[in-house]
Amino acid sequence: MNTKLINRPLYEDVADKLREQIFSKELAPGSWLDEQGLAIQFGISRTPMREAIKVLASEGLVTMKMRRGAYVTEVTRKDLEQIFTILSLLEGEAAKETAIKATEDQLSILDHLHHRLEKAAADRDIEQFFEVNSKFHELIQEIAGNRWMNGVIADLRKVLKLHRRDSLTSTGRLQNSLVELREILNAILKRDQTAAETAMRKHMARGLEALR
Repeated sequence: MNTKLINRPLYEDVADKLREQIFSKELAPGSWLDEQGLAIQFGISRTPMREAIKVLASEGLVTMKMRRGAYVTEVTRKDLEQIFTILSLLEGEAAKETAIKATEDQLSILDHLHHRLEKAAADRDIEQFFEVNSKFHELIQEIAGNRWMNGVIADLRKVLKLHRRDSLTSTGRLQNSLVELREILNAILKRDQTAAETAMRKHMARGLEALR
């Protein structure tokens, strides 16, 4: 039986482009999203633009204000503390599950990713470190295998992207982060659930300190 591929909705492509502009600070935190102006700029009608903005609002990247429209989210210190509290619990659980469930091949990939982190840190390549760090965390979540938990983590980490690169530029943070990730990896390699969870929670706590 032949099935037709369903084309991706236009608003999803628009959401991707807007998300990139938010992460690159082309659309700065606190800036108003001119729905009509953006629609003209993108060469589309206002309907897909409106739907794209709704997607970003559901992810926390855009804040809807009554009778004022949509604004790029400004993350406050209180927001960061609340986000990291949740991430610490969820990612700690993911590390714990990974220590049980990871195959030898998956452990090898995690180890390889950490070697890439070491190289990025040695080169002071923050962009590369950030990218590989994300892959390291994402693989742990994938191995843990809880799609509901992972969906929440993914949305919260999108909001953190508004600040995350800045935290790695603070004095000593890059090297400290590397050491913390090695502790997480070592615990997982040893299949030590408690140590893996503890190491991940410590890593999250230190990340919050750096953002402060």
